[in-house]
Amino acid sequence: MNHLQETFAPEVEFVTFYVGSLLLGAEISQVEEINRHLDIAPVAHSPPWVQGVVNLRGEVVTVVDLRHVLGLGRIQIGPQTRNVVINADGERIGLLVDRVADVVKAYKSEIKALPANLTSAQGRFFQGVLELDHGLLAVLNIEEVLAATCETA
Repeated sequence: MNHLQETFAPEVEFVTFYVGSLLLGAEISQVEEINRHLDIAPVAHSPPWVQGVVNLRGEVVTVVDLRHVLGLGRIQIGPQTRNVVINADGERIGLLVDRVADVVKAYKSEIKALPANLTSAQGRFFQGVLELDHGLLAVLNIEEVLAATCETA
């Protein structure tokens, strides 16, 4: 792609964060806020991926353990743990992540298909990968992550 084409290509920004050693990104338009609000109240008889609920300015928000959804075990809450609050069809959902990284800007055309070694079960949670100077960024498919939480409920 030449420079002129890149100038008019759609750009996208990703909020990036780590879940385990995976660098993941969510489109910035889907992220409402990132906070340290980790005073999470457990919910009795909830599915294993539900960490609990938090009260964000008077609204009760369900907090999901993203590590658990992705099959990486349960999160260990520490000083860098953050709650990434997304808006999914008008409902706010918190995604617990190990730590937040940065905001990355890219052209949509730079997002590549998933590597062949990802199984379809794993691959459904990702829209593709973006090559960065320091490694790969897996673009999270928020809709599939939330659909998986509904299936296991």
